Amino acid sequence: MDHFFTVEAYLPAGARTYSCVHCRANLADHNELISKSFQGSQGKAYLFNSVVNIGCGPAEERVLLTGLHAVADIYCESCKTTLGWKYEHAFELSQKYKEGKFIIELAHMIKDNGWDAREFRRNSSI
Repeated sequence: MDHFFTVEAYLPAGARTYSCVHCRANLADHNELISKSFQGSQGKAYLFNSVVNIGCGPAEERVLLTGLHAVADIYCESCKTTLGWKYEHAFELSQKYKEGKFIIELAHMIKDNGWDAREFRRNSSI
């Protein structure tokens, strides 16, 4: 069964956000970032508590670096690019914190909005 999330949701203007590198659709607010220490199939990935503008495929069991999980691929609702996955179920107790959370690979997202202004202020005060 497919799961669908908010389509064409816009995160607050001026907030530090992440967007799809392919179509610039908003994906996540920086405040929803849990960890930058994850590995996707194409390299580094971030773990988020919640995301927007994504679709979710059917869950399947996969053996990942941290053991067996039931995961569902997630994709950008705008351009349909696969971005990462959602943890539906963790079979090991130590991995339960991942359930319901989302992995987005860095290869598919960019920093957007408030990042530039904050970087400018930091650099101009040096």
